[in-house]
Amino acid sequence: MGKSLFGKKNRVLLAELIKTDFKLRYQGSVLGYLWAVIKPLLMFAILYVVFAKVLRFGDEIPHYPVYLLVGTVLWNFFNECAQQGIHSIEQRGDLIRKLSFPKYIVVVSATSTAVINVLINICVVIVFALLNGVVPSLSWLLVLPLLVELYLLALGISLLLGAMNIKFRDVGSIWEVLMQAMFYAVPIIYPLSMVMNTSILAAKIIMLNPVAQIIQDVRWSLITHEAATEWALSGLAWGLVSIFIVIVVFILGVLYFRKKSKYFAEEV
Repeated sequence: MGKSLFGKKNRVLLAELIKTDFKLRYQGSVLGYLWAVIKPLLMFAILYVVFAKVLRFGDEIPHYPVYLLVGTVLWNFFNECAQQGIHSIEQRGDLIRKLSFPKYIVVVSATSTAVINVLINICVVIVFALLNGVVPSLSWLLVLPLLVELYLLALGISLLLGAMNIKFRDVGSIWEVLMQAMFYAVPIIYPLSMVMNTSILAAKIIMLNPVAQIIQDVRWSLITHEAATEWALSGLAWGLVSIFIVIVVFILGVLYFRKKSKYFAEEV
């Protein structure tokens, strides 16, 4: 994204925008920053009651409550990151028209709020996992690079669709609809083993989605090695496909954003 992004002035601007975005996000709220933890926990609680207690999903999955919490936290991170990033340019229109700076900073600052939230939530997940009897292991160290992979995917989408959204304002709305559909296409509330029992091919197709791959890999690393992963289902070659998709999406996002960013001040 260019060396200019890391100049002193740009670092200061990025830091100030991150602070402002994070403060504004919870301004006027009684619970304030606690919503960063409460929101995913409330979503997890609802899903757990409905799908674990009522519909009996995940009875065969070790530590299913942690399994579900991991999926909920990672999905919220990806969703929040992409949504904030896609709308960041239009929301910072006044700043873009007044100042000359790398426009990437606006997207990075908007998505950084989601990064702060997910880091807090991962700490909650770890505590919850320990209380649920999950035994710590060296594979927990894989969680951080997997979070980086998920962030790069969300950032690439934010750059690509955020640039498109300036000219075609329907892009943001279309993405929200797609996200609602994707929630059920990714093994968040249901274990992937349910799909595997019906069709191995369908499970392999689902795992080509980088979000599904990352969620399952984090579950494998953090909770149980019994969690199905793309690597186990399809082998190393196919296992690299979703990582390749992340790289392609990120590069396309950077290139398209760079091409269109010179016109943002006129169009925003």
